Amino acid sequence: MGHLRRAGALAAVIGLVLAGTASAPAAAAPDSRYRNPVSAGFADTFADPVIVRGEDGFWYAYGTTDPLREGEGTFHRVPTARSADLVDWTYVGDAFGADQRPAYAAPGAGFWAPDVRRVGDRWVMYVTVTDTTVSPDGGDFAVGAATAPTPTGPWTFADEPVVAPRPGGGGGWLWTIDPSQFTDVDGRHYLYYGSYYGGISVTELSADGLRAVGTPTLVAVDNKFEGSYVLRRDGWYYLFASTANCCAGPATGYSVHVGRSRSPRGPFVDRDGIPLTASRAGGTPVLAQNGNRWIGTGHNGFLTDLSGQDWIVYHAIDRADPYLDEPFGINERPMLLDRLDWIDGWPTVNAGAGPSDGARPAPVTTGRMDERFDAGLAGWRHTAGDWRVTDGRLTGAGTLTSRTTIGGDVRAEADLRPAAAGTAGLTLGDRVSVRVDAAAGRLVARDGARTASAPLPAGFDAAAGHNLAVEVRGRQLTAELSPARLGDQVATLSLRLDRPVVGRVALTATGGDAGFDNVSVARLHRPVRHAVPEPRAGGLLPAYSDEFTDGLDPAWRWVRPDAAATVSGGALRWPVQGADLTGTGNTAGVLLRDAPTGDYVVETKVTLDLGEETVRNYQQAGLVAYVDDDRFARLAQVAIWNTRQVEYGYELPFAGQPVYGGNIVGTPATTTWLRLAHRVDPATGEHEFRAGSSRDGRNWTWGGVWTFPADTTPRIGLVAHGGAEPALTARFDYVRFHR
Repeated sequence: MGHLRRAGALAAVIGLVLAGTASAPAAAAPDSRYRNPVSAGFADTFADPVIVRGEDGFWYAYGTTDPLREGEGTFHRVPTARSADLVDWTYVGDAFGADQRPAYAAPGAGFWAPDVRRVGDRWVMYVTVTDTTVSPDGGDFAVGAATAPTPTGPWTFADEPVVAPRPGGGGGWLWTIDPSQFTDVDGRHYLYYGSYYGGISVTELSADGLRAVGTPTLVAVDNKFEGSYVLRRDGWYYLFASTANCCAGPATGYSVHVGRSRSPRGPFVDRDGIPLTASRAGGTPVLAQNGNRWIGTGHNGFLTDLSGQDWIVYHAIDRADPYLDEPFGINERPMLLDRLDWIDGWPTVNAGAGPSDGARPAPVTTGRMDERFDAGLAGWRHTAGDWRVTDGRLTGAGTLTSRTTIGGDVRAEADLRPAAAGTAGLTLGDRVSVRVDAAAGRLVARDGARTASAPLPAGFDAAAGHNLAVEVRGRQLTAELSPARLGDQVATLSLRLDRPVVGRVALTATGGDAGFDNVSVARLHRPVRHAVPEPRAGGLLPAYSDEFTDGLDPAWRWVRPDAAATVSGGALRWPVQGADLTGTGNTAGVLLRDAPTGDYVVETKVTLDLGEETVRNYQQAGLVAYVDDDRFARLAQVAIWNTRQVEYGYELPFAGQPVYGGNIVGTPATTTWLRLAHRVDPATGEHEFRAGSSRDGRNWTWGGVWTFPADTTPRIGLVAHGGAEPALTARFDYVRFHR
């Protein structure tokens, strides 16, 4: 969430086009391609995006309060866009009118980071209200909610905030921002919210989703995470969260990390088993900048296309065009969409390659069957029972069989409403059925004598409408029932089939009239099983390396020498300086040496006892790729308030002044191994430095990339600075170059 931005004055807005007035979407072909940013057709900036699929078959995207275009100057109150194919988008208005706000909101309040979900028989938008009437001093954020019958409104604010402003123990107000809702398999609703000041918490919600109930639980430490999003997969709950600064213009290093848990209340731990609530906080990288045009890749949403492929929606900054208008104003953050892969139980974007910049295969938004019932019952071969189509929605009971035949690996979906005492579902290949049995309170799959079932939540509302998705891969069937296709299943099951599925698709309903819409069958996606290779250290380059066994190698050169730094016993010991490199101070010492030409990996092992929990801002030690005092990339283990992080900071000159931002790369131990992998871009000649860290010298976490212009010659060095109190000394065991 852009918590460092000011919404400013809000102007008149355009009313939304109601979903019911739109014709059926004409989706792109399954083999179509797209380019980021997908919001380019209607907006220059569209921050904090989320996407849902409406009952009309269109996809709807929502963004934070900002102008949409350069030079526009009008702040949109949750701008909304619509698409048939997730690629070409049209702005359809703002969720809220110029004078529309809840009674507790102060005049001029903005609305940040919307999250839109289906709760019961209506849609609920959770949104950050940036200023309330609780305090005249501002900063009293709250989470509000608005309800609507369709994804395009009309939206009506609830009278009270879902989460009211919370006083901070250190003064001011905790950052009660970035809401994200989640419905569990037991039907309980949860809301995740929070940011750097106060951390991320989860609270249970009332049945209507409009009030926080019970006691909140902290699920991610403060001063590291914000922009949470939770989904459920294979029995795990995954907490996605963004870290570092969202809005530092050309130095923005925002990125997405994840932890998982067996409970929606946590504890969430990363791939190395480190909790997201620890002072040395965990977090496995999901999405980070990779050296192309996109930086600041964060604040994500989630969706699944009709083939079953998952996608991540997020915002990013074009490093060549970081501001909407004047420098140091609103950060320009368009909406991007990329494939989300699951490898060994962990999510990663484009198999670990990061944000895309170029033509890519588009999401699948139509399939072999793509039925919206706009042409009545054309295309359906046989009916048994009473079926009718009204306003593009099928209603009836019995069996309705399609003329479409299927075979191979497929995903079938339908939006459905069974009768309160009946069943409704899909039959695949004339024999395999998956039904929602509202009377029995079960989701049931059957293939001859083979059956599987899962309970529906207590108080399941059949009339509210749900999405049933069934996947068949070989002889394995999986099915899930969810309110909005957002990783929020209320029932899941799996069944081993007698044989592969071949034949027709049918809709079935018993016990009274059921409703059906958006029935689709598409070829099932092929999951990516292997990640792209990570940087590896090759052979040692002795001429550039130093083991610190016999004094300091003559190749080293100082910027601002520090006589306190000594070499003995196979280590460089450097007392942490009360100095820094950021901004215009430039008082810290830097120990530098020339780097080899071409591609290489440089590594150091640094020991720095920063303790835990206490505030030691901003003591640090590590590696630096350095051109001069205003252009460098610094990889260090650092104390940031109560946390200990591996920060990959970056400073560059922009618009007449130095600009600094950071990217987070793993979790430090007292002794931490650090690497910078250098690559020369063959097309541009730019120097790309990717950062990695390790707690044991064997298992590495790799993060983002910072770049240097082709006409520079970065040197490699060491730093130990950020604060002299309490006194402590950094120990460097070596600096090794590899190729």
